[in-house]
Amino acid sequence: MTAAFDHRMASYGTDGAFLTAAVPFLAEALDAPEEPRPVAIASPRNLALLRDTLGTDAERVTLIDHTEWYTGSAANAVAQGAGYLAAHAGPGGRIHLLMEPVWNGRAGSSPRETTEWIRYEALANLLFAPLAATALCAYDLRTAGPAIIDAVRRAHPGTGVYEDPVRLAAELDAVPLAPPPPDAELLTDLSADAVGRRARARGLAAADAELFATAVAEAAQAVGQRSGTALLWGRDTHCVCELRSQRRVGDPLAGFVPPDATDLEPGQGLWYARQVCAYVDVRDDRDGATVRLRYA
Repeated sequence: MTAAFDHRMASYGTDGAFLTAAVPFLAEALDAPEEPRPVAIASPRNLALLRDTLGTDAERVTLIDHTEWYTGSAANAVAQGAGYLAAHAGPGGRIHLLMEPVWNGRAGSSPRETTEWIRYEALANLLFAPLAATALCAYDLRTAGPAIIDAVRRAHPGTGVYEDPVRLAAELDAVPLAPPPPDAELLTDLSADAVGRRARARGLAAADAELFATAVAEAAQAVGQRSGTALLWGRDTHCVCELRSQRRVGDPLAGFVPPDATDLEPGQGLWYARQVCAYVDVRDDRDGATVRLRYA
């Protein structure tokens, strides 16, 4: 029988409530025969609480500062999780992961960022479905407000308001993109070299411009736009490029499924683009798709 990803959620407003959720979860893993050591990915404060409460059992838990795990975009977090599971999980992907997102930092700092992380929570149910991993996502009510908690509950089975991931992702994508600015630059050459030159002209450092331009070229090839035009705007690390494809993307997981070789390299299409860019928005419509990439 296919393994089932066990995706749980806990919200807490006090240190005691965090421990009430976290300690039994980790104990469940420590008591499981032949399961790898559990992982607690949390704030330094909560990691200290776990060390004090678990005592000698803390030596049997891998403790990771969540600012080291959640280092970039939601797609980066997918890559981090996939890589860790490949390296450390037991047969079938068995492992317990206590995961506390960084909601008092970058994640949750804007409606756009919040949307991206709700999408990550929803799509995790599909991405990790074949694995026997057990994840407990811990949300601090003191940093993640009620609206975020209500939204994230829809991405976790067992909350009573769980929503189908594809439906939830479609709902997030129903919000229209802001129109390009009137002074957006028309690009007629979508090669990485050409896009890189224009990005450098807009103040993006050479190394960043190369990454961004390669991401644009990868996305263009992935959605079938090997030629044609695109729009470029923004300055420095806030460069944005918008592509237009005559075919729909269709798949809400496009660019989120790790390739066989998870090392970042050209030829990985939208996966490469999502790993490089802070945001990659895909909007299907009747006539095709709009793909918008923002570097940072």
